[in-house]
Amino acid sequence: MDTKKTQASTPNQWEDFIRKSARYQHPDRLKSIWQIVNTFVPYIGIWILLVYSLSVSLVLTAFLLIIAAGLLVRLFIIFHDCGHGSFFKSQKANRYTGMVFGILAFTPYDKWHSSHMKHHATVGNLDKRGAGDVWTMTKEEYLASSRKKRLYYRLYRHPITMFGIGSLYVFLIQNRLTGEWMTRKQKNNVYLTNITLLLIFVGMGLSIGFLTYLVLQLLILYLAAIVGLWLFYLQHQYENVTWVRDKDWNFIKLALEGSSFVKFPRLLQWFSGNIGFHHIHHINARIPNYNLPKCYAENQIFKEVTPVTFISSLRTLRLRLWDEKLQKLIGFQEI
Repeated sequence: MDTKKTQASTPNQWEDFIRKSARYQHPDRLKSIWQIVNTFVPYIGIWILLVYSLSVSLVLTAFLLIIAAGLLVRLFIIFHDCGHGSFFKSQKANRYTGMVFGILAFTPYDKWHSSHMKHHATVGNLDKRGAGDVWTMTKEEYLASSRKKRLYYRLYRHPITMFGIGSLYVFLIQNRLTGEWMTRKQKNNVYLTNITLLLIFVGMGLSIGFLTYLVLQLLILYLAAIVGLWLFYLQHQYENVTWVRDKDWNFIKLALEGSSFVKFPRLLQWFSGNIGFHHIHHINARIPNYNLPKCYAENQIFKEVTPVTFISSLRTLRLRLWDEKLQKLIGFQEI
């Protein structure tokens, strides 16, 4: 089946599906609270075990670091849901929960979600790239660029740069900075996040030692950031993805054809907070993450989207440019 075509091909069908998807968007307070408990509490518990493991076994420490990083990814998904107003009915509860988990994830709540909302409004739109996206040039843009810009773009798209260096840059540096485009509220939230992180550093440093805290925190954050950026990359950079110009852009069409369904084993699906159902999330961002699997199971249209598997995800790393004539992502070697 051509993964770029779905049964929802007319405006009436799109509108009908939006109405049907609304039944999944109501948050369940008990489910939300339980998700916080089964994620936040183990995360704190793992931190305590990590400190003690240093005097027991470095192998045990390494194992606990991986679990902690997975839990931090899951905390980020809750933070992400809060920003969409989908985790609680109360927007105050969403905001306060999101801000706390954003601090744990080294991400200012207001700044990140401002960019993320633009991403949702422009996904797959070639004329509105740049807001919360992985930088993607078209083949024609790349060929028309200077040698210096081509080299810069190649370095940017290299896996080592993107995931190995970019992950730490985004969460340690980029998220600490404000910009002229930001509102006063967004800037204040960045300052609050930075100050709170500094206080946590001082408090943890005095408790377990500054070097111990710094090493453990950086390793957890680094592992979680690599996984998080990898997930974000796969959501819109994969074989058979669709990108169009503004005149041909449609919200529902690009949600289904410009956002991936990444099929995870059950355990990884839990740690990733069901974010693999990303095509559903772009249809209706008000659906809480714990309702996404049910929405997928009960609606045939979502099952028409061919899943991105681990093996196919590795092949996406060579796809760097959008070819408008061929209507697909291509690698540098193809030009």
